[in-house]
Amino acid sequence: MESYDTVIKALDGLKKRGYTTDFNIAFDKLLCNKTHVCLNPDEFEITEVYRFEGETNPSDEAVVYAIESKSKDMKGVIVNAYGTYADPMSDAMVKKLSLHRVI
Repeated sequence: MESYDTVIKALDGLKKRGYTTDFNIAFDKLLCNKTHVCLNPDEFEITEVYRFEGETNPSDEAVVYAIESKSKDMKGVIVNAYGTYADPMSDAMVKKLSLHRVI
């Protein structure tokens, strides 16, 4: 697994490896605004996770997830804050995202 110093480097590295779709958390699913594809928690796998801590500003804290869909041949990323700044999400989505070891 790769190692990255910043969110931008992680996103660039993942994009070079085919993770080109930008997903957003939409409470109980992942949504790609560009293609309007929605993935429920049982329709994707998290293949890599990177956590970044803001050294001077808590709002810089983020987690980058590498995502692969099970049936739509899509690879992409989610960038989400954690703690106070995290996006609201369903219990199923919280469970899915929390099952993976953060690097």
